[in-house]
Amino acid sequence: MVQTAPQTPADTLPGDSYLVVGLATCYLRHEGETVELQVLEPIPSAYLQSVLQGVPTSYSVICGTTIAQALALELPEIATDPAQPCADFEERVQAAARTYQSRPEAVDLVPRGTLHRELNYSTEKKRVLNSQRKISKNDNVKQHKYTHEVL
Repeated sequence: MVQTAPQTPADTLPGDSYLVVGLATCYLRHEGETVELQVLEPIPSAYLQSVLQGVPTSYSVICGTTIAQALALELPEIATDPAQPCADFEERVQAAARTYQSRPEAVDLVPRGTLHRELNYSTEKKRVLNSQRKISKNDNVKQHKYTHEVL
């Protein structure tokens, strides 16, 4: 039998619940040009461990904080003027905070109130926020002419 950690509903998490927020470099496509954008994003505990192990990331700095501080954007040195919260910021803050409740050992990786800048920051693979896929006839898989026939 598999036991799961009890899930706390999002609206009952206390304001002092821990989470990590990162400053990510993302891009927007506008009229054929790519524009750089700084975005504040909550980081789930599993991805935090990957980032700290040296996986290339678009985060330039991460900060241990609380739900109340994150929602008020009271983040020291990380909430710079050009930075903006990501889409669905409030819901993602709550979701990320829940991941740290189920993995309390992750709280020690970036203690509350500290900044972590020693990351493998890379923009080689650009995170384009408003990218759209264009589907063409060439995307169709070529099939043998007998594929749908009974032989």
